[in-house]
Amino acid sequence: MTVKRIVTNIAAEDVTAAHSFYRDLLGLEILMDLGWIATYGSAQNAPVQISIASEGGSGTEVPDISIEVDDIDETYRRARAAGFEITYELTDEPWNVRRFYVRDPLGKLINIMAHSK
Repeated sequence: MTVKRIVTNIAAEDVTAAHSFYRDLLGLEILMDLGWIATYGSAQNAPVQISIASEGGSGTEVPDISIEVDDIDETYRRARAAGFEITYELTDEPWNVRRFYVRDPLGKLINIMAHSK
């Protein structure tokens, strides 16, 4: 048996509230929108991973979702300019990851990260 895909489901009263974060900030496409559910994604294949953690690293809380981006500095700049709540500032971690935490419009804690070069 092979896992083909893992989908994160986030409960929301207003499904469209997520557009400004997942579509506008992160550039994900709306793959499906039925009104009661909207699915965001990209055509790029991504590895299947599930992380189980007792903390988020560096003493932070465990984020709800981790999203790897290709330009962390630009994503951070855009998140700050859009007024999203940054809860952990852009940091170079000792495990070769550059990241920040931000709250999406639904209140979920998102770890935006990139592997250090």
